Amino acid sequence: MNTTRLPKTLRAPYGFHALRGRYQILFDHLSRLGCLPRHRGFARIAWRDQFRHLTGGVQPVVGACRQRAHATAEWLVRAWEASPDDGVSLGYFPCDPPAENRLRQHGWLPSSPVSTSAAMIALLHYAIRFSDALMRERALSMAHWLTHLQTPSGMIQDIHLPDRPQHPPSAHLATGMVLHGFAALLQHEPDLRIEHSAQLAAEFLMHTLNPEPHPDSPDPSLPFQGLKAHPVACAWGLQRFGALKGVARYQEMALRLARHTASLQQGNGWFVCNDPELELTPSTEAIGQTLHALLEIGITGGDTALIDAARRGMLPIIDRIRPHGFLSGRWRADWSPASSAACLTGSAQLSVVCYRLFQTLGDVTFLEAGDRLLNFLKGVQVIDAPDSPMRGALAGSFPLFFGEYHSAGFPTSASHQLLDALLLQDRIIASRA
Repeated sequence: MNTTRLPKTLRAPYGFHALRGRYQILFDHLSRLGCLPRHRGFARIAWRDQFRHLTGGVQPVVGACRQRAHATAEWLVRAWEASPDDGVSLGYFPCDPPAENRLRQHGWLPSSPVSTSAAMIALLHYAIRFSDALMRERALSMAHWLTHLQTPSGMIQDIHLPDRPQHPPSAHLATGMVLHGFAALLQHEPDLRIEHSAQLAAEFLMHTLNPEPHPDSPDPSLPFQGLKAHPVACAWGLQRFGALKGVARYQEMALRLARHTASLQQGNGWFVCNDPELELTPSTEAIGQTLHALLEIGITGGDTALIDAARRGMLPIIDRIRPHGFLSGRWRADWSPASSAACLTGSAQLSVVCYRLFQTLGDVTFLEAGDRLLNFLKGVQVIDAPDSPMRGALAGSFPLFFGEYHSAGFPTSASHQLLDALLLQDRIIASRA
């Protein structure tokens, strides 16, 4: 099949993949089409999204951040309740082919340590903001479930579904992201069991990230100086736990890794090797993950160079956000878009980065950019689906069905980033009132 004959909105997901990958993605899209008649509510949202993408018909939503935050938190709880354990589902994908559905319950994917940790942090922020004791208890249950997945060495490996072609995060990334969740919870809920697991995870990372590899490292040949930009996300958890417990060597290692990542930044703000999946055209999720970790490590560690690296990485993106808030989901090194679809998880995380830069630097340029991104996301969030597993959710891509980032479904990653962005917007509005 010659994909150049497809409409631009359908062609974009295939353009940067190898030929075999193009056929696979196209086959996945076509195989899902047959299920649409069985899921009328999902089909209505999918075709509405496609029409709005073609016509630019998304109406940004100004305000209503608390109502949207409540809806998003309820959906994350639904993703937790959908799992048979105390983990949080990776997301809701009702139209995946039956052969791929063997691990799923009514369209829900199985739980994942990384999705659970990230959702736990967002729900903890929500619980603190709205004094919700029940939500704090749920976050604690998620953390206890995560402790059961840890090996004696402290490692936590994320799951990988064979029907989802994305590369699984290596163990140091998954362990670092779970450690971040442990540290966030321990800051508000002292718990000896969770603290012990956090200590084990931190020690595993110290060995994994050192030039002398840990024997349980998934990649013993990986020297520190060979790390790419994206693993800086695991350093954030190490620094947060180190700051909480007063362990200087954890904080020093996190700063060392963050500074290495900052050294990979080019003059135009671009980071080399930023995406573990597609290095030449990284997603906004990968870009946002790097910028967010650098910013937070810089703030906590008092390193203005890291804060400035996040600022310089965000500025070229701000120039490319459309007036109504749409942002392409993948980019090339010259900041030209590599996709006509949006990665909504990435847009949500970048809005968080913008709000945090505004809080740190006081520059309203970042506040306005964060609002543009987030108001667009509120415009595509599913709100008009009562009694549906989709109510309150944010899709992985826009358009929902023919996008390229976790297309045809609602990954948990999109909603937990959305909730954090909504809570930040709400705090900023309250502080400026």
